Amino acid sequence: MLPEPSRLHRSSEFSDTVRHGRRTGRRDVVVHVRIRDDASTLVSPVGARFGLVINKAVGPAVIRHRVARRLRHVCSSLVPLVSTDVDVVLRALPGSATATSAELERQVASGLRKLGGLSADRERQ
Repeated sequence: MLPEPSRLHRSSEFSDTVRHGRRTGRRDVVVHVRIRDDASTLVSPVGARFGLVINKAVGPAVIRHRVARRLRHVCSSLVPLVSTDVDVVLRALPGSATATSAELERQVASGLRKLGGLSADRERQ
């Protein structure tokens, strides 16, 4: 489960990350990354925050929930590796319905690496 402080909650947080951040597309997921500044949030959050966007193109509700669980698990495993001042939004594409958890994790990590969302000191280990 993704810890509460590591989640994006407000619609404005999602839209700011998607509109003003950088993005990269992978086969099954699009990764949006926005580096926060202190003025962008009212409450100073601790660590990286993640949000998921999974629309009906991914599949019926059962499939969408399965994809969401897999992506939440991927996010929770990446929380220690991601820079602390980063907001990340993952948008699932239809192919994510048939992708394995390992493939999703590889794609998300690759997107974060490309966008500079991973901590430099943790990435070397």
